[in-house]
Amino acid sequence: MDAIILAAGYGTRLHPLTEDTPKPLLKVAGKLMVEHIVGKIEELGASKIYIITNNKFYPNFSEWLSNFDAKTPIEIINDGTDSNEDRLGAMGDVHFAIKSRSISNNLIIVAGDNLFEASLREVAGIFNKKRNNVIVLHDVKDKELAKHYGVVEVEDNVVIDFEEKPVNPKSTLISTGIYLFPKKTISLVEKYISQGNNPDKAGDFIKWLHKREMVYAYITDKKWYDIGSFEQLEKANKHFKAK
Repeated sequence: MDAIILAAGYGTRLHPLTEDTPKPLLKVAGKLMVEHIVGKIEELGASKIYIITNNKFYPNFSEWLSNFDAKTPIEIINDGTDSNEDRLGAMGDVHFAIKSRSISNNLIIVAGDNLFEASLREVAGIFNKKRNNVIVLHDVKDKELAKHYGVVEVEDNVVIDFEEKPVNPKSTLISTGIYLFPKKTISLVEKYISQGNNPDKAGDFIKWLHKREMVYAYITDKKWYDIGSFEQLEKANKHFKAK
């Protein structure tokens, strides 16, 4: 299995903190966010980790990697974009990484601005058993809060609907930005992009995918943080410091 960490965002909601530093290179409890995520992925024994970023922050990640002692080979990919306006989007970046590096293995994709306690080994266990797509969900138990995320409907642990930031959420299960795809789904990423579908949100791909292939849900009750605001950054910092 290969891994892709999505780290090509510009972190505009955390300015000025992220004007010169990409969000995944911010510290949480004294440890860089990307290092928290890499540690989780390394538990799976991944063959290689690709971190895809943009032209602006490519030097930041390259410098970090030159000083990081990784157990798994890591490569930084520059998607060539320079601003929030010309970004490729989450699925655009996944597609770019797959095509530019000829990725053909099973794949785990993790958003670079999310921190989580769930064990990826447990998720991989479901993936290996089902031999199909698996996404990790978290129950926020609040429909008002759910409006800010990708909301998922599940039946018998199978995804039956996915909606990004709905006005009227049908559930309180939200996507955590962790996706496991088998080899066969890689060609579907190509198809999704070539058909002109929205490359910005991974959730839109899941909405498209679950109508064509089985997508299983792994629901975790462990702590999960979407570092999209100063409030969430502070909450994550306090939680992981207390561990």
